[in-house]
Amino acid sequence: MARYVLRRLLAILVVLAGVSALTFFISHVIPADPVLAALGEHAREDQIRAFRRQYGLDRPLPAQYAIYVRGLLRGDLGLSIRTRRPVAEDLREFFPATIELASAAWLVSLAIGLPAGVLSAVCQDRPFDHLARLVALVGASMPVFWLGLVLLGLFYYRLGWLPGPGRLDVHIAPPPDRTGLLVLDSLLAGRWDALGNALAHLVLPALALGTFSTAVVARMTRSAMLEVLRQDYVRTARAKGLPEGRVLLVHALCNALPPILTVVGISFGNLLSGAVLTETVFSWPGLGRYATASAVSLDFPAVMGVTLLSAVIYPLLNLLVDLGYLLVDPRIRYG
Repeated sequence: MARYVLRRLLAILVVLAGVSALTFFISHVIPADPVLAALGEHAREDQIRAFRRQYGLDRPLPAQYAIYVRGLLRGDLGLSIRTRRPVAEDLREFFPATIELASAAWLVSLAIGLPAGVLSAVCQDRPFDHLARLVALVGASMPVFWLGLVLLGLFYYRLGWLPGPGRLDVHIAPPPDRTGLLVLDSLLAGRWDALGNALAHLVLPALALGTFSTAVVARMTRSAMLEVLRQDYVRTARAKGLPEGRVLLVHALCNALPPILTVVGISFGNLLSGAVLTETVFSWPGLGRYATASAVSLDFPAVMGVTLLSAVIYPLLNLLVDLGYLLVDPRIRYG
């Protein structure tokens, strides 16, 4: 097991090396000048030279990449052209908000998708099954930005049931920043007013972001459950007179978990990297808005930092999913 995990971690390093090289050279060969984007068209020549010298843009491209790699080995992702701060510091500030939003959307997809998929398989070709498949199809086809605007217009502007954009109301003082996660920080500080307000602000963006994943989880759960329910051991369990709930949860769902676990794990990575539109609609100060603003302003160090972070997330999630197979299927062995 230790050798297997070590091999996977080394493979992640290889992926990072390839992604860093590809992203660096693509970002530096596009026909755009980050200096003019940062200083404006009316910048003086001495300002332009000083800016290029500060960010190493006056050196040949291979030399710039060598400097960038040396910085990566020290944990230095470079200096953001837009914010004038280290990229690693920016990521530490904005990434927790995206983690909080993606985690809430992921929990929504599990809480709705798993039961809907199980019930849809049990009620195959019945009205509930047709309705569940129709809702899943609509959810998978619905644009996130449109759904977010509809939810805001209905539950915030019209009905006033839920708060609007942002992570907290302006009259709520934020809790002490320990983890960057408002819900967790509010719990640690005992700030129940901030906790309730932060949870209320999470509802609409989590629903908008988690709709697609909910549909995917429901469809995969239905497919996996239908395959398992046809197996002999399920029919034998029913023939023995076991309660239907035990048959479905222990004998069917547990054996259907491996493919479901794959979809659930990958969906969390998609939620982390696909929150750009949701964060824009709901003014959520997360990594998606940071990446969008960096790309618009040609902030190459920030764009490469976000890309490398995404390149780390997916292989790590795949590794966690593979290790999770050991918990749901004792027949699997790695070595």
